[in-house]
This record gives sequence, structure tokens and C-alpha cells, in this order.
Amino acid sequence: MVHEASADALRDPERFRAEVMTRCEPAVLRGVARDWPMLSGVAKGAALDGVVEQLRRFDIGKLADVFVGKPEIGARYNYDASMAGFNFDRTTLPFGDALTRILDSAADPDRASMYMGSMTAETYFPGIEETTRLPFVPPAVRPRFWVGHASTVACHYDTMDNVACVAAGRRRFTLFPPDAIRDLYVGPIDHTLAGQPISLAVGSDPGDPRFPRFENARDRALVVELEPGDALYVPKLWWHQVEAVGDVNVLVNFWWDGFSAGPDQPYTAMLLSLLTIAERPPAERAAWRAWFDHYVFRPDGHPLAFLPPERHGVLAASKEAHGRIRTLVMRLLRGG
Repeated sequence: MVHEASADALRDPERFRAEVMTRCEPAVLRGVARDWPMLSGVAKGAALDGVVEQLRRFDIGKLADVFVGKPEIGARYNYDASMAGFNFDRTTLPFGDALTRILDSAADPDRASMYMGSMTAETYFPGIEETTRLPFVPPAVRPRFWVGHASTVACHYDTMDNVACVAAGRRRFTLFPPDAIRDLYVGPIDHTLAGQPISLAVGSDPGDPRFPRFENARDRALVVELEPGDALYVPKLWWHQVEAVGDVNVLVNFWWDGFSAGPDQPYTAMLLSLLTIAERPPAERAAWRAWFDHYVFRPDGHPLAFLPPERHGVLAASKEAHGRIRTLVMRLLRGG
């Protein structure tokens, strides 16, 4: 069961970080966006009108990437049968034209599905970010907008922390914890639908012979239903399938790394480890695992806890020490 964040945590960024983000578990944020101007029509039963008005007001006519799916895919965006391509087409349209097509065709049961994702406020709707503030999201973090018909986005993860707010329609999130990864049958990391690898097993029928290990994960799924004004906090690396279940759906999300120590991302370190460790003999990989546990994952605490902090060198928790490690890594990557 997904817990709900306290009202106090939703008013203060430090409290949100301490009480919600440090748990590294999803959290429901009920009604957190209901005061946004675009949601002024929710209480009157006309939520979509306010959202469309705001999007058109701030739209500056940029071309948007649009996923277009034929009716036979059931608006489930995924690979094609060969996995060499995808089961949808991509096109580009001015945002306003694409929005009009989505609205005009929403009630047609035989229509193709359309979906636009990850449209940044600063590129498509400059100024709209002032109308979508959340007290616990850092002010520098800009919103992104996702607009389309009913659809299912394949189960994937993000490398940033995510707050996803429903502005129109409804959303159903199906979540799996990071340690379910071995049972999810994750596809290629460099041939993806929209940037992140996806699970090939989520959504399969029980007992599907292609994915026997998925039966270990199937019952671990957490399902969250969101209405306009509701939001969900999804920690980085949590797997999530996202279903938009209204005729027209708008999601506003915020991505940021609440625990970053600098410009470098953990995913970068993992990719480098693929080159340097993954193909070594099992015994040597086990040796490196012990080193990673000791220095990085630290189940027994800081590796130099037996020394005074001033003797921790590059393992000190300071920007200066982090900078020295980064300089050393860059020199080693250059072969120096």
C-alpha cells in the first residue's frame, strides 16, 4: 500500500525531503495541485476547460513530437513484434494543432491515439511555471507537460525523483520497487521508446511462458489511482507503468535529484561499470562487489569512521572532497 504524505510535508521542502524522499518509497499527494489556476474548474465539473485555456494562453507555437498509434494497438505504446521498431509512428505538429486534433477526436472510438510527452515549460509554455508552483518542489525545477488521449506508457524507471500531478483525466500508476528488476525482463538500454528501458513483462498474462520470473514480481505491484489535483511522488529507479484513462489527459510533472552531491549522476557510474566490471570473471566481480559495498553502499557505515573527520581525505563529506574525486576521475578517463 502506498502511503500518503502529511500535510506538513507538503508545505515545506526540507520536511518533504526528510519525511518523504529519504524513504525512497512512492507517496500519494492528495489534492496538492487543486489550487492551480488551470484546475479552477474541477469543483464545477469542467476541469478540462481550465487546463485547455491555460495551455492555449501560454502556447508559443513550438513544434511538438507526437506519438500516433493505430487503433489496433489499443493505445499501448511499445515495441513492434520484431523489437527492431515500435508499434506507433512519430510526427511533429505545432502544439496547438496537435491539441486541437486530440480534443476533436477524443470521443471517436475508431480514432488513432495521440500522445505528446515531456514538453518543458520554458520551451513550449514560458511563464506557465508561475501558475504551477508546489511549495516542496525547488523553485528552479520547471514543470513538463504530457497531453494525449487514453494511453498506456510501458513500465519504465527514471533516474530523477518525480512528482507527477494530474491536471485532466485520470491516471493509474502500477509500481514495482527497484529490486524487482531481475524479474521484470527489462529490454535494451540503448534502443528505447522514449529514452528509458522498459519492462517487457509488465502487462503480460499470468503464466506467460516468455516471462516465468515475472510471477515473482506480479504480486509486488502497487497500484495508485489519481484524480485531477492529485499527485504521486515516484522515487528514482522505481518502475512505473502509467495509464491515462480519460478521453483527454494532461499530466504535469517535476523531475529533480533531491540528493545530488554535484553534476555527476549515479547512472553515469553504472554505465562506466558496465565497461570496466561486468565482463570480468565471477570471482573478480565478487571482489569488486565487496569494494563497492565498503566504499559506496556502506552497510557498516563510513569506511573511515575510525579516524577523525579531518583525516578522511577525499572521502570527506564536503564539496572540496567531491571536487577532488571528480578531478581524479576525469584525469583517469583521459588516460592520465
